[in-house]
Amino acid sequence: MTREGTHRARIEADPFHVGAFTVMAGDTAQSWVVPDDPLHLEFEYVQRICEALDATVLARPEQERLRLVHLGGGGLTIPRYVAARRPRTAQIVCEPDIDLLDDVRRVMPLPRGSGIKVRPVDGRSGLAAMPPDYVDALVLDAFDGARVPPGLATAEFFDEVAARRRPDAVFCANITDRAPFAWARRFVAGVRATHRSLVVSAETPVWKGRRFGNLVVVASTGALPATALSRIAARAAFPYRFLAGRDVVDWIGDAEPFTDADAQASPVPRKGTWFS
Repeated sequence: MTREGTHRARIEADPFHVGAFTVMAGDTAQSWVVPDDPLHLEFEYVQRICEALDATVLARPEQERLRLVHLGGGGLTIPRYVAARRPRTAQIVCEPDIDLLDDVRRVMPLPRGSGIKVRPVDGRSGLAAMPPDYVDALVLDAFDGARVPPGLATAEFFDEVAARRRPDAVFCANITDRAPFAWARRFVAGVRATHRSLVVSAETPVWKGRRFGNLVVVASTGALPATALSRIAARAAFPYRFLAGRDVVDWIGDAEPFTDADAQASPVPRKGTWFS
């Protein structure tokens, strides 16, 4: 998770894990990174996204050149993971917080030859500058404080994603909401309109409305290994439950995609409910 907008982010050393750092925006922890151990993933939603990448684009033949685009960078947790898992993968990160990028370069710089290029631009503008048939996987993890910016949740945005993807490209998004998920269902309706396969996952307490939390959306123009991903997530320390196929359609219900004309940022957590 990273910020995109006006909320100043900062980097703090993790007092309980030597060599680890947390990117904070206010009281919200938005990235957790161990620069010397990029395969160590602490946040559950990051684990789910990386599992999806491992099972799809990162599983392609080694000789196949891949390009991943990240809208939102933070501490570059997921780009670092991809670079460690599949060296020489071309990656572009769009992160508008120039001050944060300077701090990242100073405190936890990328290794030489990582293949990660960081552009100081917001996600929508960065994507618009990319040519068609460009992206094998796009990871959306951009926040302004605790909210997904409205311009990254609309039908027009998803059309821009569709225009730049390669065959069987994968789209992964980290979003946040609370039951009954009015905002998330509209977001996912927009994703569904431009992708053939789709899964949505969250921790059981989030699904049951016990707390505000993360939902991970994975979509593709090709088939997704939904059953395999669900089994992996079920074994996690904090298990995620998956919706796929007809279950996703039923969950979306009559929700309509946002448009640029009626776009809304995602809801904010009520005080004390994110981890309650």
